[in-house]
Amino acid sequence: QVQLVESGGGLVQPGGSLSLSCAASGITLTIYAMGWYRQAPGKQRELVAAIAKDGSTSYVPSVKGRFTISRDNAKNTLYLQMNSLKPEDTAVYYCNSAPPIIQNWGQGTQVTVSS
Repeated sequence: QVQLVESGGGLVQPGGSLSLSCAASGITLTIYAMGWYRQAPGKQRELVAAIAKDGSTSYVPSVKGRFTISRDNAKNTLYLQMNSLKPEDTAVYYCNSAPPIIQNWGQGTQVTVSS
């Protein structure tokens, strides 16, 4: 059974940092391009960062230069390092393949940026 488990979210002040993790089981992440998605209240879920099978990365303009996506193949885990956080980064963050073809989304991890 495929399972994605996100963790690492929390409450942080503007300008702070958080590191998210996505542990996968039932699948091997290296066979997919993977991504981090987020969904803010009242908004659609959006892809914010992706890492291709060859390790190349891409970001939406709003997070470029602040977020870094990475993958540990040995641990079958995806990461998102988030720096210089802004209130508009507040959302539930999810991982999935890019595009999202893994049917079982995880529960996500809440990131709240507020003073």
